[in-house]
Formats: sequence, C-alpha cells, structure tokens
Amino acid sequence: MRSLSPVLVAASVVALDQGTKAWAARSLSVGMSRPLLGDLVRLTRVHNPGGAFGLFPEHAGAFIAVSAVAVALLGAFLLFGRWRGLARAAGAVLLGGAAGNLVDRVRWGYVLDFLEVPGFPVINVADTAIVVGAGLVALALLGGGRAR
Repeated sequence: MRSLSPVLVAASVVALDQGTKAWAARSLSVGMSRPLLGDLVRLTRVHNPGGAFGLFPEHAGAFIAVSAVAVALLGAFLLFGRWRGLARAAGAVLLGGAAGNLVDRVRWGYVLDFLEVPGFPVINVADTAIVVGAGLVALALLGGGRAR
C-alpha cells in the first residue's frame, strides 16, 4: 500500500495535465492568444518540439529517450527507494510532470504549452509540476541531507 500513494499523485498530475491540454487543443488554435487574468496570465497555444524554452527542436527523438529514462528512474526511486515524506510527495509530482510531457512527445512529436505569463516562456501543467517537484525534492534533500 505504501507504493500506491505516489502512483496516485503522479497519475493525478498526468490526468490534470492531459485534461488541460485537451481543453487547450479544443479551445485555442496554434498561435492564438487570449487573456485569462487580464495581461497577467494569457492563454496562448504553442507547440514545442524541443526541450525547455524550445531549445534544440530538431532533436525530438532524443527528448523522448531522455524523458522515458527520467520517468523510469523516478518511478524506480519512488517504488524501490527510501524516499519519505516531502521528498516522496515531491518526487511523485515531478514524475507526473515528466510523464505528462512524455505523453505529448510520443503522441504528437511536440509538447503543447498554453499558459503565458509575460517575461516567461509559455508553459503547461506538466512544466509547472516539474519545476515545483524538483524544487521540493531539493528542499527535502537540503533539509535532511537525505531523501527521507
């Protein structure tokens, strides 16, 4: 039963990510932008075939391979590692984000992004989960010296 909770967290992140991307795909055409919270947050549909910030778009296959390895390693750490507490929850969020973007890469050959905050790249729920999850894993590691 101990292993089930991180799986449910990761699956919930993937479901939320894929659900919001499905909505964005239905509601926005590529390049279309409209305000969500005035000019503070906009909905802007972008297809990103590359890595973070759209880097290296010609290497989509490599990003699929790297993402698949990252998802497998995170899954193994969560199922068989000694991560506890915050590190375990954060790892599950990170796993869900990585898996959500991997689904896009395999399915479409790009990641669908749609949340735009001025001064930042356009992102999605999976990107947010990756950043938050990685930050919380780092915090847990710094706080206890080990992922416990």
